[in-house]
Amino acid sequence: MPKASTEDLLTRLKKGAGVPALLLLGEEPYLRDACRAQLIDAYVPEASRTWAVSRYSADKGETQAALEQAQTMPMLSPKQVVFLEDVEMIEKLAEGKREAAVAQLEAYFEDAAPFTVLVLEATSLDQRMKLAKVLAEKTLVVEVGLGENPEQRLTTAAEMARSMAKEEGVSFEKGAAEDLAEFVSADLQRLKTEITKLVTYLGERKQIQRSDVSTMVISEKTTTVWELANMLANRQSRMALEFLDRLLREGEAPLQILGAITWMYRKIIEASEVRGASNGWQAARALSMRPEQAEMALQAARKIPKAKLLSGLRALQYADDRLKRGSEDARAVMEFLLAQLTAPEAKSAGR
Repeated sequence: MPKASTEDLLTRLKKGAGVPALLLLGEEPYLRDACRAQLIDAYVPEASRTWAVSRYSADKGETQAALEQAQTMPMLSPKQVVFLEDVEMIEKLAEGKREAAVAQLEAYFEDAAPFTVLVLEATSLDQRMKLAKVLAEKTLVVEVGLGENPEQRLTTAAEMARSMAKEEGVSFEKGAAEDLAEFVSADLQRLKTEITKLVTYLGERKQIQRSDVSTMVISEKTTTVWELANMLANRQSRMALEFLDRLLREGEAPLQILGAITWMYRKIIEASEVRGASNGWQAARALSMRPEQAEMALQAARKIPKAKLLSGLRALQYADDRLKRGSEDARAVMEFLLAQLTAPEAKSAGR
């Protein structure tokens, strides 16, 4: 079957077209989550979702269990949706096990259950291998990505930003959506988060202006703040101060840098609470982050005690108060903050 976009999928669902099996292919978590939600809304009544929506992982060896569930009549619902995640891991199995898993999928497609929508998910597949060929032939392949062309990615992200803003009851000043897309490097999950923040910031206003984006959104350049996490964990005060100096010389505002560090701390705390994730790919969805950033968050969470992270948040709040008062030298405030965060023992924020 030809590849479809997420918009194509939504159109099919609105028309009531049947989709017995599909493959969500790509690395964009926001689009993947949107497709999941659309499929569940289209096929399973809300009251039945506890019984009629199930999730399995090929990475955990649950391919056969997912197919068995797909052949089992759902409870209290005319249809069920069965998700099988991490399908790309089938390619990494030993040859015999890989061939057996592909054969199981082929057998299911030959006699697909009419009461099941089987949703396979993969970040990427080797198009030379039999698995990819079978899925391309037997499923509706939905691309959950923005493509490889950087300019097109930003254009698509800006269009989606306008759509997200409309859902929130606001609009963008000319050029503001493009600025936001560039600031977040077309990361749709972060795009959604930033729009929510901007709507709160607007108050009664109904238009997001370019100045709002510049004031409130941490640019992707500043999110290199993840470089700082290892310095803080290893108490490398001198390197942290050099990092700060570089950002300031590149034109980043102290409040934006502070916001980036605060966001980083909160994500590290969240990462410390994620269970069953050993790498960034596994943690990315729970943390609403790209896999490479999620990996850095996990690594930092293993190095920095949670008590130190919490005391660091207090120090960050104190620095935020000092910067917003505007009566102190901003560089001095930030340098003192980094000295606190790299100290052998975290100090209380107000001391």
